[in-house]
Amino acid sequence: MKIYADNAATTKMSRTAIDAMLPYMETIYGNPSSLHAIGQEAAEALLSARESVAKNLGCLPTEITFTSGGSEADNQAIRSAAAIGARKGKKHIISTAFEHHAVLHTLKRLEKEGFEVTLLDVHQDGIVLPQELAATIREDTCLVTIMYANNEIGTIQPIAELGKICKEKGVLFHTDAVQAVGHLPINVKEENIDMLSLSAHKFHGPKGVGVLYARKGIPLTNIIDGGAQERGKRAGTENLPAIMGMTAALDEAVKNIDENAKKIIPLRDRLIDGLSTIPHSCLNGDRTKRLPGNVNMCFEGIEGESLLLLLDAKGICASSGSACTSGSLDPSHVLLAIGLPHEVAHGSLRLTINEETTQEEIDYIIQSVREVVEYLRSISPVWHDLQEGKRQYVIQ
Repeated sequence: MKIYADNAATTKMSRTAIDAMLPYMETIYGNPSSLHAIGQEAAEALLSARESVAKNLGCLPTEITFTSGGSEADNQAIRSAAAIGARKGKKHIISTAFEHHAVLHTLKRLEKEGFEVTLLDVHQDGIVLPQELAATIREDTCLVTIMYANNEIGTIQPIAELGKICKEKGVLFHTDAVQAVGHLPINVKEENIDMLSLSAHKFHGPKGVGVLYARKGIPLTNIIDGGAQERGKRAGTENLPAIMGMTAALDEAVKNIDENAKKIIPLRDRLIDGLSTIPHSCLNGDRTKRLPGNVNMCFEGIEGESLLLLLDAKGICASSGSACTSGSLDPSHVLLAIGLPHEVAHGSLRLTINEETTQEEIDYIIQSVREVVEYLRSISPVWHDLQEGKRQYVIQ
């Protein structure tokens, strides 16, 4: 049996997305910037894609910029807000300690350029408290950037409330919604979002393409110069096949959000319940305020890397955290941010399922994880010390 349970890292492209891409690789292959008929046919397709994406986000087509993915969109959003703030003498930015590194590393660079960054606590449940954000905003705050849903533990933030606070304070609000778009209903106007980042490969679209939504009136700072594409704010010939695949995938995902959630959430909860029967294990993040397909667990006394390798041998594809940091030997910064000690954070497992996952697969995962955890603990000196009372259990 082969089970793919790493959809937070990337999803399988849908047939809908693939079929949408093919004409733009075979027949409608022109450059959208060209004035001849083939180029203008491509330009019309690009416009239709922009209109479709805008409709799904609840914004104007002119507020959509196509990018290479979520990381580029995050960079451009944050740098644009920082530039706006700097011109007004405002150089304070608020974020959280468990953002994606596309956000955190950009903020680190801005700190070297004289900006001050405050990282809000996300607490044990992985949720930002609106009152703490309100208390942290200052006169010189130029940006608040808080992810919509966490890429590791799946917790969903009270985005509309956070955005309302920012709107009332006159501060730009950006959200990295890479994990949320296509899985949760989102309307940028209703939720007071000024800028939003998304990536197609998280909802069955192609890799290497994404979107930056920026509210009308927000001047974007160019990350890539060299051409007049995307209203002069993102140089380079648009990747039309990928954009059309993303658009089709997003249309399909948004159309089926409610239906997919009704199927996935019971499977997610069955998985949580089954894994929680393993002694000295814990669910990371809030039980209900989480993405439909996300389960993130810690098992005391084992190493996550060994757990992943043995699960892979049983045909289960999973991860211990973000795919962007899978080569790191350090424990997840997300798990440390919610208060887990290093020795427990090292024993993490992220399982992210989708609408194609079956109940039989869930039961096989539960059985396999239980077997692997028992085996790893049987050969672990740390586990033996815990059982003999030489160390104290962290997870009761």
